Amino acid sequence: MKIIINNNEYELIKNYKDGFNLDEVISLATDYFNDYDYIVGDYAYSKLRLKGFYADTNKKANAINKISTVDEYINKYCAYECRHFILKKKENK
Repeated sequence: MKIIINNNEYELIKNYKDGFNLDEVISLATDYFNDYDYIVGDYAYSKLRLKGFYADTNKKANAINKISTVDEYINKYCAYECRHFILKKKENK
C-alpha cells in the first residue's frame, strides 16, 4: 500500500493491534512531521497521538527522538498494550 502524507511517501513497518488509520493520520499530520524519518502513532482514550522520530544516523537525532528508543517511548509514555503503528519515510529518488 502506498501511503502519501504531506507529499511524502511512507512505509507501514509496524501495525500493532491494527492501529493504523490513514484518514486519521492525514487529518493530524501537519508539515511539522515532514522533517522526521518516522511517524509513530498511538491511541490514548480513543484519540490518536503522533510523534516524530529520526533515524539513529540522522544528525538531528537526540536521545529522546531516535528510532532505536521507540520501544521505550511506547512502554513509558503510551497506554498499556495500546494500538500503535510506525511509519517510515521512504527516500526520494
